[in-house]
Amino acid sequence: MVLGLILAGGRSSRFGGEKASARLGGLPLLAHAHRRLAAYCRIVGVNAPRISEAGRLAIGLGAPLVRDPPNAPLGSLAGVAAGLVWAQREGEEMLVTLPCDAPFIPPDTTPRLLAAAQGRPGALARTATGLHPMCAVWRVTLLDQVFAALAATPTPGLDAVLVAAGATEVAFEPADLFATIETRDDLAAAEQRLSGVTRGVA
Repeated sequence: MVLGLILAGGRSSRFGGEKASARLGGLPLLAHAHRRLAAYCRIVGVNAPRISEAGRLAIGLGAPLVRDPPNAPLGSLAGVAAGLVWAQREGEEMLVTLPCDAPFIPPDTTPRLLAAAQGRPGALARTATGLHPMCAVWRVTLLDQVFAALAATPTPGLDAVLVAAGATEVAFEPADLFATIETRDDLAAAEQRLSGVTRGVA
């Protein structure tokens, strides 16, 4: 199998608090991401600072805390680097990443990305609005490239690293399923949307 990693180390400055612990439908956003990965991954870890709400939630979920490499620049790429080191140590070949703040990602995202990554360095989601590189599969063989990118100035984005490595793009629709929650208003809108889904309203 593979390992899963929830990227939850962001500052959440626009949200005014840790998004990972914000509740949607009675569950923390982190738990929604954990559910998406747990069905397909041998272990699901959480990339977040040790002293954080995400770290506390990880303990409650039985998920290992995967911390950024020492002195790495802040950003999702450091989380991916930490995850790849963890996957290598666990003897796995692939790592699946998801953000903690996109609760409507389709349930088939992980298996479709894994299928597309067969024989490739990785795979990432794409919609009509662009690439979604936090929703991706990374082979452990990309470890050196990821650490080289971390050392570059400026640090490239996840999409640039994946595209340069030759990862394949997987098309998903509709695009709004990959929208991230950035503000409290976004969370309120997501709660309304979730209520409509649970009532069977289109």
